[in-house]
Amino acid sequence: MLTKKQLELLNFINKRLQRDGVPPSFDEMKAALDLRSKSGIHRLITALEERGFIRRLAHRARAIEIVKLPEALGGASVSSFAPRVIDGDRPDTTPAAAMAIESAPAMELPVMGRIAAGTPIEAISEASHNVAVPSQMLTSKDPHYALEVKGDSMIDAGINDGDVVVIRETSAADNGDIVVALVEGHEATLKRFRRKGEMIALEAANPAYETRVLPEGKVKVQGRLVGLIRTY
Repeated sequence: MLTKKQLELLNFINKRLQRDGVPPSFDEMKAALDLRSKSGIHRLITALEERGFIRRLAHRARAIEIVKLPEALGGASVSSFAPRVIDGDRPDTTPAAAMAIESAPAMELPVMGRIAAGTPIEAISEASHNVAVPSQMLTSKDPHYALEVKGDSMIDAGINDGDVVVIRETSAADNGDIVVALVEGHEATLKRFRRKGEMIALEAANPAYETRVLPEGKVKVQGRLVGLIRTY
């Protein structure tokens, strides 16, 4: 039997995994549950893990996997997002070997180059190679593409330098979505989207980086994050 707060946190984590493909940060959990400190979140997560509802993944900052849900949230075991881990050193540029996914069926997506999670880099619009992606990662019939992450500004959202992000092509975004944003027509960046009146805030998930606030006309959403692939 879960407490109200344990159930609330489990529901929040599950929804964010389903929406973004990555778990929420501790700050986001704290805000969602209206708690005063992260220690309360630590206690709730420990309790959920002890009861077998979640699993914390070793050697990955705040990586959480949903193992099962109680009847109040739909019951049964669930298959939550988890990046594919390849043992050994980071592989070379051979994409088929580096990004092979064991889930079937898989689809080939074009890797459109690098996206900045840090200082914005020039926008990239030409595919460099393809990557195999589990079909369940593709959330709609809209076109999808992949990008290699450069930088650490989204590290608190579980997105590291060198990760490959799977993006659903769309020009629409809701507050809180992690998006590919084209800034002033030539800079591409991966950030959390917030609309504030006629301004757009592009929020980093790393306190070392400032939020960029730009006029709506200078920001064009080119896609929304739906999944992530990581190699080691």
